[in-house]
Formats: sequence, C-alpha cells, structure tokens
Amino acid sequence: MGKILDSLFGKKIDNTRVFPVTVKIIIIFTLFILVSNFSSNYINLIFNRSEHISLMKQLLAKDLKDAYTFCDNQFEIYQYTENLDESVKAIESKGLKEFTKKKSVLLGIKPDGEFLFQSSNVRKQDRFADKKVLELMNDTRKKDIEEGFTSFYFNDEEYFGYYKYNEKWDIFIVRAEEFNEFYKESRRIFWNISIIIILITITSAIVGIFLLRYILRFISIITNEIMKMVDSQQLSVVELKNAPNDDITYLGVAFNSLASTIDNLVSIFRKFVNKDIALQAYREREVRLEGSERDLAILFTDIKSFTFITETLGSDIIKLLNLHYTRAIQEIMEHDGVIGSIIGDALLAVYGALDDTVENKSYQAVLSAYKLQQVAKSLRVEMKKKKEEIEKKKKGALTAVEKKIYKAVLLEIGVGIDGGSVFYGNIGSYARMTNTVIGDNVNSASRLEGLTRIYKVPIVCSEYIAQDVDANVENHDIHFLEIDTVQVKGKTTGKRIYWPIIDKYFGKDVNKQVKSFSEGLELYYDGNWKKAHSLFKKCNLPLADVFVERTKDAKCPRGWNGIWEMKTK
Repeated sequence: MGKILDSLFGKKIDNTRVFPVTVKIIIIFTLFILVSNFSSNYINLIFNRSEHISLMKQLLAKDLKDAYTFCDNQFEIYQYTENLDESVKAIESKGLKEFTKKKSVLLGIKPDGEFLFQSSNVRKQDRFADKKVLELMNDTRKKDIEEGFTSFYFNDEEYFGYYKYNEKWDIFIVRAEEFNEFYKESRRIFWNISIIIILITITSAIVGIFLLRYILRFISIITNEIMKMVDSQQLSVVELKNAPNDDITYLGVAFNSLASTIDNLVSIFRKFVNKDIALQAYREREVRLEGSERDLAILFTDIKSFTFITETLGSDIIKLLNLHYTRAIQEIMEHDGVIGSIIGDALLAVYGALDDTVENKSYQAVLSAYKLQQVAKSLRVEMKKKKEEIEKKKKGALTAVEKKIYKAVLLEIGVGIDGGSVFYGNIGSYARMTNTVIGDNVNSASRLEGLTRIYKVPIVCSEYIAQDVDANVENHDIHFLEIDTVQVKGKTTGKRIYWPIIDKYFGKDVNKQVKSFSEGLELYYDGNWKKAHSLFKKCNLPLADVFVERTKDAKCPRGWNGIWEMKTK
C-alpha cells in the first residue's frame, strides 16, 4: 500500500513530500474539469431553486389564506363558546393536517412575541425568539403593510414563510417551511450528479496518469535516483539506458556530469568536518559563524611519552598515529561523539552535540574511554606479535635500536572526562573557520587526563560525569570509585575526581580492593592519616601508592580540608 501511495503522491524527504510532475499535471487538469462541471451543476441548482422558491411562495400564500379564513371562523366560535383552548387546538390540528413536511409550521404570534398557537411537529417555544423579525412585522403594520414574505429563526433553524396580520385575534399568522428541509431534494439531486462527475473525472485522471507517466517515465527515474542520493548523502550516476532523445534525458546527462564533480568535493569535505557540521551544511546550505551554550561531555585523550616516540620514530610516527586514530575515531563516532580537535598526540571529543543522540552523553563518553584503551591495547598486542615474528625470523633477540623502536610503538594513553556548560560552535572568519568547543570544562578534561599519570589509572572523570550517569542511566554497569579531591594547577577550588570502573574489564578481586581503598580514603579525608596509611598499604590498586607516599609520616597537615593541591599540570 505504501509503495502505491509513494508512486502516486511521491516520497517524503525531510517531512516534505515530493509530488511527481505527472500527478501534478493530472491534478491541475482534474481540478479544472471538476470546477467546470461543479460550476455548471451549481448554476443549474441555483436556477432550479429560484423556480422552487417562486412556487413555494405561491403555495405558502395559498396555505396562509386558508389558515387565515379558518382562524376567523374559530374566532367566531370562540366568541360564542368562550373556550379559547378549544379554538386554539382546532387551529393547530387544522394546520398539522395540511403539512406535507416534517418541519412545516403555522404560527400565531402576538405583537409582544407570545404565541397564541403553534401548529408544528417540532418542539414548541415559549416566545417567538427572532426579535428582529417581530420588530420588522410590527413596524410594517404601523405603515399599513400587514402581510409579506420573511425569513426567521425558529428552534435555532432558519425558516422561510409568509405572514399576515389578523385583526380579530390581534396576531401575526405565519405559514413557513424550514430552509434545509425545503432544499433537501434539490441537494440530493445535486450531490448525486456531483458523485457521477467525480467518478468519471477520477477514472479519466487515473488513465491520464498512466499515459503521462509512460511518456515522462525518465523524470521519475531521475527523481527516484536523486532521492536515494539524498537519503544516503552520496552522489551517484543516474542510469539513462534506453532513454529517448529529449530534454529530460539531456537534464539527466547534465546531472551525471555535475554529480561526479560534486561527489569528489563532498567526500573530501566530510573528512575534514564533524557529522553535525556536515548535516548543518546539508540542511541549511551554509555553515555560519555561530554557536551556543550547550551542556556537553568532553573527553580528552593523550598519548604518553610522546616526545620519546617522536624522537625515536621521526616522520614514521605519522603512520603509527594514523593507525591508532583510525580505530579510535571510529569508536568515538560509534558512541555519538564528534571530534573537537586532533593535535599531534592529543584528541578532544565532544558528546551530546548531535541532535539524534539517544544515549546519555556522559555514559557514552565513559564507554568510549574504555574502547580507546582497548584500541591502544590491541595495537600493543599487534606490535608484540610482530616483534615475536621478527625474533623468530632472525632467530635471536632484537638489536638495541630495534628494542627502542619496539618500545616507542607500544602506545599507552590516558583519558580525562569532564562535562557541563560550554560554548560549542564555529569560530574564525568566513574565509576560514573551524568547529570548536570552549569552556572551563574543556581545560578540566585535559587536566584530568594528566592525573591518570599520577594516580596510575587509565581513566579519570569528574563528579559531573559520575552524577550524570548515576542520575540518568538506569542499570548501568559502571562503578565510580572516588580517587581524590584535588585542586589542579591554575584553579582555586578543589574538585572530586573518579575512576569509572566497568566490571567486565576487571576481575572480582578488584571489588575487594576498591572497598579497601574507599575506606582508606574516608579516613584520609577525616585527617586520620595513620589508619588510612595502614589501609592504603594493604590495597593492591596502583593508585593506592600515591596515598601511601602522602601519608607515610602519618601526620595530617594543619588546617587540612581534604583537598590536595597539585603543583604541576
């Protein structure tokens, strides 16, 4: 069913339906035909109604004349019997017998709006509600005009009728028909003819669509191919085999020529910009110098001992970096991250910037951090295999130079993660611009990465990241081990830092060590360094060595507030 609708009415692209030209042509001609036929039918209806109204006026005048005479007779009877109810009842009964329609009425209306009688099959009213019509009848009577045609509202429906003032009863006698009921038959004929017109027109339109679509079939072929390109955001060549020699085919050939050139440029463009920038350029047809304050997660990763690696490998380091970044960037992108910058050994990634992001930004950043560590580890495993292959071929150990090179290619990285309000957007000029993220939390992510070297953990994150994941991600498998409260260089306040631990990457023994470290940290914060030192010494986690060294004198500094001030970045 969906394919049939798409075939007739076109496909949707970005919530906008692209209608086929053939359908548009048929719709326009169909509308012209329908308007023409409906206009003729309507004009015919108007003329017929005019005749019906003329006949109705004559019938209403005749009925009112009979009713008027009957009312006079009943007045004479009333004068004799003095029984008003019987006379009114007789008038209403006489009116009902004469009616041919359900909503026909015969009304006796006093000048003040009260009813003397209401002969009708519809709900009776207490007073005549149409004050304007009543006022008009009273005014015309003062001018000695005591009868005429009028329209009025009765029971919230519009009526058309003939009235005449009866002096004996001092009432206006009104004989009327309800408009919709009066026009019911003419409307039925009108709609029956209209349905016939529509059926004939639709049949002709469907036949016309198939004929036109065959003649203009290559328009739909070119359009469908372009829609596929829009969906995939990749240009390709439109197949024009067996196309007729006309201007539509020429259009397709010109498009193919242009597509080949643009496809090459787009491929290059997408390698140098982030996904969100490419989407913005695609949707808005431009990239502006603008940005906004966003709540994002920032991941900063750095290659350790980069100076040694550079000195050892020279220009060959580019090959090693490309090998590492190819895998690392792929992992970041798979977790909805975008690359903020790549500067030699350092890489900055941003999470939460993409509009279609579903997962929590902080959670994605932590998962990415572990994937990056796995990338570095897998690269080290590959290098170890190559070393063993070389040693096997040489049947001996590596030379001193080869050992130095081997040590250089065993990449190790640290990862720092922070988050919060930052500026995210484009800066520069319209001649040259770049996408960037600016904020205190960006610098903090870099500082946190530096702390991985001090505390000997692979990943360090801020309290913002830990709280964001705990509060917004259900059933997550991350335990945030509080490492310390530090005041990094250049800052004036302390900041709690955490090591996010995912159970599947560590053994069961780690849980025991984590508990021991946490107990020691509490004592450390409280200033009981002697007991803390004892617990830290029993803990096998590498980060405990830092606290063993700090608390070795078992003497807490005077004025201790639990914040450790870092002297280096």
